[in-house]
This record gives sequence, structure tokens and C-alpha cells, in this order.
Amino acid sequence: MRDDALPPDPFAGDPNDPVWAFSDEDPASPEPVSAQERDELLADLRDLAVYQALLEQRSVRGVVVDCAECQEPHYHDWALLRASLEQLLADGRMRPHEPAFDPNPAAYVSWEYCRGFIDGITATAKQTATASPPPRT
Repeated sequence: MRDDALPPDPFAGDPNDPVWAFSDEDPASPEPVSAQERDELLADLRDLAVYQALLEQRSVRGVVVDCAECQEPHYHDWALLRASLEQLLADGRMRPHEPAFDPNPAAYVSWEYCRGFIDGITATAKQTATASPPPRT
């Protein structure tokens, strides 16, 4: 059979081609993360732990990210996002993962929302701490 008679390889040129799981070769071996990227990933992991601690109790399941490649929102549960960041830190790239099945968009917030939520809690805590005590009667 001629090669041009076959359908095109949907993973042609993709460094995440699943066929590489069966090979010792890695044609697109990622470069290790730089010191700055490592610091940023560690900061993101610390922030993620705080976001989860404060938002999970409010029924937020995770973070939604607008994908620049497919122009679709990607819904990441807390554990999946943490695992992805840890893998990026360790391997220099994230492996593909299954998208969330039938996610409820109302249960996910953006990273920016998380930051704003923490900023609001921090500002409220500062105001409460610096407020003068009520007058005694």
C-alpha cells in the first residue's frame, strides 16, 4: 500500500505522540526548566494550595483555563492541576490528559479570580486587624 493512500498521521510532529510511550527515544526531549521558571512553578504550587484550601470549602472544584491552542476552556480539578504543575516542574512539560467529563462551569474559577479572592480576604483581614476596638460603655 502506498503511503499517500493512508490517512495523515494526526500526531505528525507532535512531541506528545502516544507512540513514544512504546519507545526509549524521545525526539522532543524538553529542556529543563530555568531557575526563574522553577521559582514561578513553586510559587504557583504554593498559591494553588491556598486557593484550594479556601475555595474548595465553597464548592469550587478547580480552575478553568482558556486554551490558546484550541480556543476552548479547560477545566482542571485541584488534584489534576497540582499534578500537572508538579510534572512540568519535574519533566519540563505536561503530558496530555483526559478533559473533565461534563464539567459544571459554575464549579470552576479562573486563576485571576483565585488571586482576587485571596487579595480580598487579605485586605479584609488587614482592615479587621487595624480597626480600633469598639468604645466601652
